[in-house]
Amino acid sequence: MILWIKLKIYYKYKFNFIHNINISINNYYEKFKSKMLKIYIIGILIYFLIKKYNKVNIGGKMLDILNKINHPSDLNDLSIDNLEKLSEEIREVLLQKLSKNGGHFGPNFGMVEAIIAMHYVFESPKDKFVFDVSHQSYAHKILTGRKEGFIDENSYRTVSGYTNPDESEHDFFNVGHTSTSISLASGLAKARDLKKEDYNVVAVIGDGSLSGGEALEGLNFAGSELNSNFIIIVNDNQQSIAENHGGLYKNLDELRETNGQASNNLFKAMGLDYIYEADGNNIEKMIELFQKIKDIDHPIVVHINTIKGKGYKLAEENREAWHWSLPFDIETGNTTIDFGDAEDYGDLTAKFLLDKMKKDNTVVAVTPAMPMTIGFNIERRKEAGEQFVDVGIAEEHAVALVSGISKNGGKPVLGTNATFIQRSYDQISQDLCINGNPATIVLNYTSVAGLTDVTHLGIFTIAEFSNIPNLVLLAPTNKAEYFAMLDWSIEQQEHPVMILMPGNGVIDDGRVAEKDYSNIINKFKVEEKGSKVAILGLGDFYQIGEEVSKMVEEKLGFKPTLVNPRFASGVDKELLNDLKQDHDLVITLEDGILRGGFGESIASFYGDSDIKVKNYGLEKEFYDRYNPSQLLDELGITPEKIVKYIESMMK
Repeated sequence: MILWIKLKIYYKYKFNFIHNINISINNYYEKFKSKMLKIYIIGILIYFLIKKYNKVNIGGKMLDILNKINHPSDLNDLSIDNLEKLSEEIREVLLQKLSKNGGHFGPNFGMVEAIIAMHYVFESPKDKFVFDVSHQSYAHKILTGRKEGFIDENSYRTVSGYTNPDESEHDFFNVGHTSTSISLASGLAKARDLKKEDYNVVAVIGDGSLSGGEALEGLNFAGSELNSNFIIIVNDNQQSIAENHGGLYKNLDELRETNGQASNNLFKAMGLDYIYEADGNNIEKMIELFQKIKDIDHPIVVHINTIKGKGYKLAEENREAWHWSLPFDIETGNTTIDFGDAEDYGDLTAKFLLDKMKKDNTVVAVTPAMPMTIGFNIERRKEAGEQFVDVGIAEEHAVALVSGISKNGGKPVLGTNATFIQRSYDQISQDLCINGNPATIVLNYTSVAGLTDVTHLGIFTIAEFSNIPNLVLLAPTNKAEYFAMLDWSIEQQEHPVMILMPGNGVIDDGRVAEKDYSNIINKFKVEEKGSKVAILGLGDFYQIGEEVSKMVEEKLGFKPTLVNPRFASGVDKELLNDLKQDHDLVITLEDGILRGGFGESIASFYGDSDIKVKNYGLEKEFYDRYNPSQLLDELGITPEKIVKYIESMMK
């Protein structure tokens, strides 16, 4: 009995002790969980606070200096060492963004130190900066309150690739074309003087842009008509997109070789003061230089020598390839976008022209600083020799040049982007078309699916050029037709011709193309004969027409007529009259704005008839950074929406 009592007391004590221990452990566990939850919540808050204020790890580096910069005035308290660290951080930020998003690489990497020094010395936005093309303004944007658009991947698209007054008071013009900064800044300076105001006006222009006529006109004006503060920074990196071309670059070479002391000086000859700095990537020297010329009372050219692509070895070694880049792998430089084995019209055009050149030494390719538009890389340029001409950024000269070549028995093909040929409208009209000389102009990026920045749109091409008399404007619908038209244009001797390179990929659908267009100018081609509805699909919108035609037959039970107009510059009156017999509705599709375009000419033809016409195309608008598919859907330019419209009209 006594033993049993002792055991009971022992186990009661033991179990109570264990129970008490369990309670203590549970209490500590609950407290531990509570503390861990608090630590977790605090950690999340700290993370988002760090993210909010950009104190993030970029490429394995903390942005110790850049974190503190929210306005140019924040640079004033930084030492030279910290300014140099800032330049490294800016390059790291640019490297990370461009590797993911693509964009202008070389121009921005080469201008980091100069832009830091500009904002250190001058007082933006009181002092006004105008960047030529503005494709080298990324560091400027970072220093003027827009760094989030370069650091936070989710904010990349909040800033454009060019200066934009809608983004910041530090930007004065929305520009993306070349050779304009001196003229624009001259206007700012003239207005300042008229209003009796006092501040610095600074134009920044790359050496490649100096070959553009407007740049020379601006220099000529500044050197003779402005008698007040005006600073022109010439960023000399010995490179346009490709190599520089033009006699003025020999003078820049001479100035660099003599440390700016050459007696032959283009800028002084135009009445401008001049100063040279050989190390444009040295922040301390750039600050000293800008402090010396700040508040100067007359126009001066500040000639600086920089390294295009500085800070990224691959870009320094291959400046042409790294002028602009697609998203890429930082270690290898290889693009991360897989295009597969798809053919490219630029590459195919170069091969075609090189073959023509071998057979005929009068065939010559001409480009205004855009050799890759028609596929002429460095190797192909060397292979073509004197049968390839890069005139530099000089579209006006390029058009007049090919007019002269064709007049004297040559067979020139001018290739460039649609957005840039706008600069030569007068030469196309006057020097080429009035004279009726048989030169060929091939334009890339004419499509809504091409370049989507507001400054580089090609969607105005048809409306701009289809109304110039004598110009044959061709809109091929597939690979066979494109090369048939190009071959015909080179060999014919009667018409100036402009060919729109298709923007919807290289399509090889088996349709046979005409070989000779001389006797069928402005004659449309009926690809599928039907009734009730005629679909006129111009150029690379022909494929939309094909889809519409198939859907109409499947859904509405009748076969429409499908027409390939081929010619954007004329109207096939005979065919359009024939359509009146058994058609009630005509649909036009064009890859461009409607106002003044192909569709309106068709609608005008049918104006006094019973035929109804529906034009599909783009509005007369400066679209910017849009999604092409989304835009077409919004405008009703999808097979489904077009068929729905046709169905409503057939009731």
